[in-house]
Amino acid sequence: MNKTTEKDIIIAAKTLSVIFNPFYLPLLGMVILFLFSYLNMLPWAYKLIVLVLVACFTILLPTVLINFYRKYNGWTLFQLGAKERRVVPYIISSLCYLGCIYIMHSIHIPHFMGNILLTALFIQLICAAINLWWKISTHSAAIGGVIGALMAFAIIFDFNPMWWLCLLILLSGAVGSSRIILRQHTVAQVFAGSIVGGVCAFIIILFL
Repeated sequence: MNKTTEKDIIIAAKTLSVIFNPFYLPLLGMVILFLFSYLNMLPWAYKLIVLVLVACFTILLPTVLINFYRKYNGWTLFQLGAKERRVVPYIISSLCYLGCIYIMHSIHIPHFMGNILLTALFIQLICAAINLWWKISTHSAAIGGVIGALMAFAIIFDFNPMWWLCLLILLSGAVGSSRIILRQHTVAQVFAGSIVGGVCAFIIILFL
């Protein structure tokens, strides 16, 4: 493999890692819910408000706070990925998720929407607990969670998720491969993340 090809592969892997950041799980899950459930009948203005709220508390706020924490310690993104340095980012994102869940409950947003955030929070907590002794891929857990949520919603709302499922499985493979290429995770860590995310999301969405 020549240097140009290797560089292109690394750039593609970094791009995938950024696009499918774990923070995007709740927002993507909410979009799926608006597309395939009775919630698609809600006014666009209402759906936009909910999406903005979720994006602020699960993407914007955690990203700003974690970047501030990283820069304060003088770490690169790669250094922040070390197992022993991932605890504080988990705590920051979990607190942001809890804040969003509280606000959604306070303004009486439908139960299914809150379950998306609860699922994402639970996956984060499980990954944080595992990370205390073994590094697990939160990227894979996030995309696995979307797959699990899609399968659960397919059962609840009785629709055929085949095409979306195929697309998400391909994306899951691409995201997992990108984490391995960037030497952030092993195959086992990527596989474990996918299983944890998928199982947690499926159970929480289907039974809560």
